Amino acid sequence: MGEANLQTVQELVAVCLALIGGRGDLSAPERRLVKAFPALAHKPRDIEATRKAIARGSDPLGEAFSMIRSAADRRAAGAVYTPAPIVRSMMTWLARQRPPTRIVDPGAGSGRFILAAGEAFPRAQLVAVEMDPLAALLLRANLSARGWTGRGAVLGQDSRAVRWPRGEGMTAFLGNPPYVRHHDIAEPWKAWYSAHFADFGIKASALAGLHLHFFLQTRLLAKAGDVGAFITSAEWMDVNYGSALRKLLLDELGGISLHVLEPTIQAFPGTATTAAITCFRVGETVKPVRVRSVGELARLNGLSKGTDIPRARLHAAPRWSIIVRPSEQAAAGEIEIGELFRVHRGQVTGANDIWIAGEHANGLPERVKVATVTKAKDLILAGAHLHSSAVLRRVVDLPTELDEFTREERRRVAAFLSWARLNGADQSYIARHR
Repeated sequence: MGEANLQTVQELVAVCLALIGGRGDLSAPERRLVKAFPALAHKPRDIEATRKAIARGSDPLGEAFSMIRSAADRRAAGAVYTPAPIVRSMMTWLARQRPPTRIVDPGAGSGRFILAAGEAFPRAQLVAVEMDPLAALLLRANLSARGWTGRGAVLGQDSRAVRWPRGEGMTAFLGNPPYVRHHDIAEPWKAWYSAHFADFGIKASALAGLHLHFFLQTRLLAKAGDVGAFITSAEWMDVNYGSALRKLLLDELGGISLHVLEPTIQAFPGTATTAAITCFRVGETVKPVRVRSVGELARLNGLSKGTDIPRARLHAAPRWSIIVRPSEQAAAGEIEIGELFRVHRGQVTGANDIWIAGEHANGLPERVKVATVTKAKDLILAGAHLHSSAVLRRVVDLPTELDEFTREERRRVAAFLSWARLNGADQSYIARHR
């Protein structure tokens, strides 16, 4: 007997309501979501099988959500759920800290972190913040299936708007803050981000992604002695806009360890990116920070290993990846690529669907289609050597002046640019600001 086979949002909503036992204390967005989908009836045995699967520690509702909602839509909202082995390692780390009175996941998704924490700390209050009404509904259903409705609070709102009094005892912050690029962050929230960093005496860039906002909000909510662990994209370790977070971790949030996971681990399913697990204890400003690079899930070891780096060294470093993964000394007769070329992290287009050549660019001259590494996955799949550019995609690279083209080529370029404009290429953040 298996749990309910969920193929649509309507079916997923129906199972959640059955597990909750009615509409309960749903938020207004959740009630609107439920109202939008006519009620469906599932077999009681399927509901019971789903309840038992959740009680065993599985996440059938989150898995159904990930299948029903497209990967592109989930990435746009930052809804990439964390694999269970990573959740377990972060929980192992938390179990070595002082028992928390309250556990907060500020971007909870289906509740993988909050459910694991509830199991490990049966006396702790559980607070899950999730503004997506469907994901919030999954959260409530998961808590109900565990019998934790009374000890768990689901806040269906933007985590940056959450306010609460600083209660007694230690609060632990855990989770996978949503990765949303700065282009999709409203200007008032960018102003909020810069203003609050300024209150700490730190200059912050509006180019920061949403996951950095979550670190800031955690500091605003936390008190000295509170702890936490977040897994995020590791880009903030090196980019200019990440400097604000690096200072916040050292001086305010109390960073105590940093574990960088290589792309091969697939910390964020469906992506090929380096992830970083950052552990912190608010108020810590003296002890060194333990850092390391991790290439296999089996080596996470409850986030206990690493090399202790003095905070002063991290303060002085313009980038942190060179500390976490020091460069090997060149062997005799070898030179570093940086001695020959200027190496950049990448070039941004702001509209990849337009500027990465596909059928829509077939009419363009081949010489304006440049073989390009467009994803880290291109290099990961190539292994030690990229032997040919034939496997790479092409990026449209038009010169400022079109005099070098024939009349027919100029006509085709003009047609492409007209199509690009109709599809919003001139309205992207990059096109309007750079």
